[in-house]
Amino acid sequence: MATLESAAGAVAEVPGWRGGFGRLWTAAVVSRFGDSLRAAALPLLAASLTGDPMLVALVTACGFLPWLLFGLLGGAIADRVDQRRAMWAVDLVRGALMAAFAAAVALGHASIALLIALAFALTTLQTLFDNAATALLPALVPQPALGRANARLMTGQQIAGGFLAAPLVPLLLTAGDSVPYVADAVSFALAAALVASLRTAGPERPARKPGSTLRGETAEGLRALWGERSLRALCVATTLCNIGVGALIATLVLHITGWLHAGHGGYAAAITAYGAGSVVGGLLTHRLALRLGRMGSVLLAGAVQTVCLAAMGSVRELWVSIAAMAVFGLMGMVWNVNQVTLMQERTPQAMLGRTSAAFRTLAVAGTPLGALAGGAAASSWGLNTPALVASGLFLAAVAALIPALTS
Repeated sequence: MATLESAAGAVAEVPGWRGGFGRLWTAAVVSRFGDSLRAAALPLLAASLTGDPMLVALVTACGFLPWLLFGLLGGAIADRVDQRRAMWAVDLVRGALMAAFAAAVALGHASIALLIALAFALTTLQTLFDNAATALLPALVPQPALGRANARLMTGQQIAGGFLAAPLVPLLLTAGDSVPYVADAVSFALAAALVASLRTAGPERPARKPGSTLRGETAEGLRALWGERSLRALCVATTLCNIGVGALIATLVLHITGWLHAGHGGYAAAITAYGAGSVVGGLLTHRLALRLGRMGSVLLAGAVQTVCLAAMGSVRELWVSIAAMAVFGLMGMVWNVNQVTLMQERTPQAMLGRTSAAFRTLAVAGTPLGALAGGAAASSWGLNTPALVASGLFLAAVAALIPALTS
């Protein structure tokens, strides 16, 4: 088992752009650009179709529900199949879905029901894609470079999504309500082509035991996750955080445009600030991991994010929310990079798809509940209350992490 000291020292090696990592990075960045256009435009479309916070929150909740239904299955499949082929095939299907949705929006057939169906379908496909991508990365870069490889992947995605995509949404919407979704469809197709061009061999897998089933293999992934103390604590903490994040993001557009009366421009500014902060976080993750270790870095990130959420929910000023979103994004990047790298370092490669699926499924389990709770809280007590609820949940997550510091 890797220690915190060895985990921190593992960030010293820099991943090379050749050997497949450069293409994977480009595919991830292109795909995130399109996804961010959709993610920023979809809440605005939902808010234009209904003023009911519960219905707006339901769109977000259904975007996470497939992780509860299919997340474990997606991880077991990812450990069985050619991960590169699974990734590009999934992206082609997602691109076709987005093209069809863009056509529906252009023809005036958009509805809350259609938004819910789209969110559910895209996330169902994502359960396979994300687990396959997590399992494929260690085959493309050496283990000592995993920390920086994850940081470069996530930072590149945030630059594309936060700096480039989100500010473009208001401009693209002036050209037509369907334009952001057309761009997302194109990004899926480009990402699929890049992943399909990878020539690096995937990770070697031991022969499956006679009589092995998907259910049995899924159970192995759950046992591996729960048997590793630091990953178990991190999973519990991330689950609590995701309940809070679900409450926040489901109603963020209403928080900015309603409680702060900042309009679409204010919403775009808050999303852009989050992206900018995330980029800075990607640059700082290496140094923090060297000083504090991976788990110590995650603990610091959760504590700072707790303060950011409390500020958003209690101070009725746009600039406060923008600043809080920037710092929240910075620390979110620190959390995410170290979380993924810890999983890759402390899990046998042949089980990485299943273990990451178990982690994601358990962690995401609270997000639909959080989204619905956020909608209910906003309806009952005010549009600022989801941020305050999220702050309390992040505080509980920090407490759950403390015992793992000694592992």
